[in-house]
Amino acid sequence: MENFTKEELKNLSIGFVVIGVCLLLTGIYEWQKNVWAGTEDTDYNVYATFNRTDGLVVGDRVRMAGVDIGRVIAAKLDDDFRATLTLSVDSDILIPDDSSAAIISSGFTGNKYIEIEPGGSEDFINPEGEFVYTQDAMVLEELVDRVISIGKANRKKAVPAPENLENKSEITE
Repeated sequence: MENFTKEELKNLSIGFVVIGVCLLLTGIYEWQKNVWAGTEDTDYNVYATFNRTDGLVVGDRVRMAGVDIGRVIAAKLDDDFRATLTLSVDSDILIPDDSSAAIISSGFTGNKYIEIEPGGSEDFINPEGEFVYTQDAMVLEELVDRVISIGKANRKKAVPAPENLENKSEITE
C-alpha cells in the first residue's frame, strides 16, 4: 500500500466498492428469484368482456368478498368494440361459473378494481374461461347527471301549477 499514490488508492477503493455493490445486487436478484420461483405458474387466466372500463387499467386488482385474488394483466378490444380483460387469478381460488364480474370504484373518486360476486353453482370457471355476467363501470359524470335529472323531475312534481296557487291564496285569506 505504501507504493501506491493517493489517486491510485482512491481508484482501487472505488473499484472495490463497485465490485461489492455488484455482488450485493446479484445476491438480492438471486434471493428474489428464489422467493418468487414458481409463482407465475400458480395463477390462471379468465376473461371478462365489458362495454366500458372507464378508469380501469392493466395492473388493477381483482377482488372477491373484499380480498385481493388477482390482477388485470391485459386489455384489448374485440371485434364488436367491447373491452376484453384478461384476469390472472390465484390458483387456489375457484370461481363458480355463474359468478359475475363488476367494475367498482374504491370511494367516490378512487381507483377502480374488479369485484367478483360468486354465484351458487357447483361448477367452476375453467382456466382460460370467461365470465358470462359482467357489469360495466359507472361513469361519475353520468351518475351526477342522473341525480340532477331525478331532482329536477321531483321538483316539477312538488311545485303546484300557477293556477292552483291563485286558488290556494283565496282559500287561505
